[in-house]
Amino acid sequence: MTIHSFTSKVKEKENLSYEEMLLAAELIFHEETPKEAIAELLIALSNKGETTEEVAALAMVMKSYALPLNLTEGNYLDNCGTGGDGLQSFNISTTSAFVLAASDVSIVKHGNRKISSASGSSDVLHALGIHTDFTLGDSVEMLNKTGITFLHAPNVHPKLKRIGEVRRSIGKPTIFNMVGPLTNPAKLTTQLVGINRPEFVRNYADVLRILGRKRAVVVSGTQGMDEASLDQENTFALLENSEVKPFSVEIEALGLTPAPVSALRGGTPEENAIILRDLLSGKQSAYFDAVLLNAGLALFAYGKVSSVIDGVELARESILSGKALAKLEAVVEYSQSILKERAVR
Repeated sequence: MTIHSFTSKVKEKENLSYEEMLLAAELIFHEETPKEAIAELLIALSNKGETTEEVAALAMVMKSYALPLNLTEGNYLDNCGTGGDGLQSFNISTTSAFVLAASDVSIVKHGNRKISSASGSSDVLHALGIHTDFTLGDSVEMLNKTGITFLHAPNVHPKLKRIGEVRRSIGKPTIFNMVGPLTNPAKLTTQLVGINRPEFVRNYADVLRILGRKRAVVVSGTQGMDEASLDQENTFALLENSEVKPFSVEIEALGLTPAPVSALRGGTPEENAIILRDLLSGKQSAYFDAVLLNAGLALFAYGKVSSVIDGVELARESILSGKALAKLEAVVEYSQSILKERAVR
């Protein structure tokens, strides 16, 4: 079948089966498939609304093309969100990653530069002094030395360059936002994922089940924010023992102060880097509480704690003890050491 046959079917508002989407995904990644044809299919899928099977199949194919990561067996967590919410919030999941690593969670964080936001995770890392030009060996060594590593998507997904050009030409979220968090080359057993579609939260947890996750939390916040927000408009699902169950949390019951999503707005990568450093230094704000909430959810997903409130308290201790800031400094130091090493070769 050609990519146009799949596009025609989707334009008729027909869903592709898992097997059909596997074939369509192979064509999307084929170098000879015209970019315009790829864009047409991605737009058609977006207009129709992607299904569990379509997202899972594309993720499976994309991950199959990722470069292998030579990690020892272990329990690794990613807390990468889908992006694409258009809310310009500061880098909550990237900040949370340092808090999680300081709480003795092995973090393999997947991320990219901005595509539909003001500051992607790779952008704010650069502003912090953490470059993204790592070899896979560097990334594994960083994890072994610091307990956390950042995988810049283009470094591990060589076929993404062409797709990135297509996505930028479309200029709005596509199914690739949905599959980004699902294609970490590390073998993940657990995950926290924020998505920009509240109506798809349970479906997304089902995608994680199909892809072999043992336990995970999926959240969509206010206005489709791809993080948990500090009001009561969050939609949650827990994947546990192959079952998907909705759950809820009360912000004030967690010892956090409710705030509108506008209070979490960020800015340029440089501005977000300042917010991140201040926060990890213990500065209290809505940003601080948002990181406690999202880190607490990740600790709960990981099984480090038995409740979200215990996760929030562990996250708070990781920041106020200085451990999270020390983790950031360790990663910056490692990143800079790699650059110095290359300069003297």
